[in-house]
Amino acid sequence: MQTTAPAPQYRSWRQYVFPVSMWLMLTPLLLITLLPIFYMVSQAFTPEADVYVWPYHWIPERPTLTNFTRILNDTTLPIVRWFANSVFVSVSITALVLFLSSLAAYGYARLQFPGRNAIFSSLIFSLMIPSAVTLIPAFLLLRDLKMLDSYHAVIWPAGASVGGIFLLRQHFYAIPKELEEAAVVDGAGRFWVYWHVCLPLVRGAMVTQGIFTFLGAWNDLFWPLIVLSDRLNLTLPVGLLILLQGTYVQRGLSMAGAAIASTAPLILYGIFQRQIIAGISTTGLAGR
Repeated sequence: MQTTAPAPQYRSWRQYVFPVSMWLMLTPLLLITLLPIFYMVSQAFTPEADVYVWPYHWIPERPTLTNFTRILNDTTLPIVRWFANSVFVSVSITALVLFLSSLAAYGYARLQFPGRNAIFSSLIFSLMIPSAVTLIPAFLLLRDLKMLDSYHAVIWPAGASVGGIFLLRQHFYAIPKELEEAAVVDGAGRFWVYWHVCLPLVRGAMVTQGIFTFLGAWNDLFWPLIVLSDRLNLTLPVGLLILLQGTYVQRGLSMAGAAIASTAPLILYGIFQRQIIAGISTTGLAGR
């Protein structure tokens, strides 16, 4: 019995239009995103004498580590201390935001109390208020509390995160209530249910919120610049601003500092990029 081979399947040209068009649109965006990073790295390894050479060489002809050794060994620029300050402040803010946001989000998602929806709506509405409106009141409050020029002035005002409350509230809604009811029947209290039952189930959203909070605190320049004055207490973005002062800016030295400051966020995003995408893509699916 002779069998005939199946006819080859040919893909229509229309099936290639979408992938090709996406490549054509995303490739320029990728280049625009990577070009400043590549320029920063190139300048960091370029000797100061070759920084202003024209035409510019994207790959240094005489690569050197002089910029990094100078910025790390300069006693007037305690960049290691600034790096440690940024790590401490960013980790503290992240832990504070995750705890307060998750606790408030669980309350708005599961607890029934008068005015719950109105209070939550007012929180969402507060996102429309510019941060400049609360800048002076927050500064005066910290002044009266004797918290200026300390880590407290940077950490505690960042503890309230309305965006984090909204993000985690949507995920708490997706948890079946039967799990909580079973724990309550076994004698568990409300906080025990929140900590041991619900919180592990929103781990992906917690990771996403934690990464966004950490990056925001790490890159924050404006608020630490206002409340911090002692050079040893500065965070890394504020400390690097010192390199841009004066009549002559040493570009290689500045780019070396920027490269050091960019290392932690790039590594963090490279490790947790899947959790970030997964957390964002599922946000709002169970919202009410």
